[in-house]
Amino acid sequence: TAILKGPEDKVNLTCSHPFSSYDRILWYQQSAQNTALKLIGYVRFTSPTVEDSFKGRFDVSGDAAANKMAYLHFPKVTEAEDSAVYFCAASEAQCFTIPSLLYKNPL
Repeated sequence: TAILKGPEDKVNLTCSHPFSSYDRILWYQQSAQNTALKLIGYVRFTSPTVEDSFKGRFDVSGDAAANKMAYLHFPKVTEAEDSAVYFCAASEAQCFTIPSLLYKNPL
């Protein structure tokens, strides 16, 4: 779906999925200047996280566990870089431990 908005306009995107075990929805941006996918943020269960480089420009919200929906909000379109393709993806939350971070190694 293409959305045309002008400077200072609000934008709200919605993402949903049908997978009962998926409890994380992630939002990505792909701009014309940089075709790499950049993680904007995600909702895990009902807890939103926005990456530092996108804080203040984007908000994420939703309930990825119960109603399987997440939202990406642009309070206002402010940068040319905001003109981009936006993707959402759903995944199962992964929990893991990195043993080297649990112990302080003597030097």
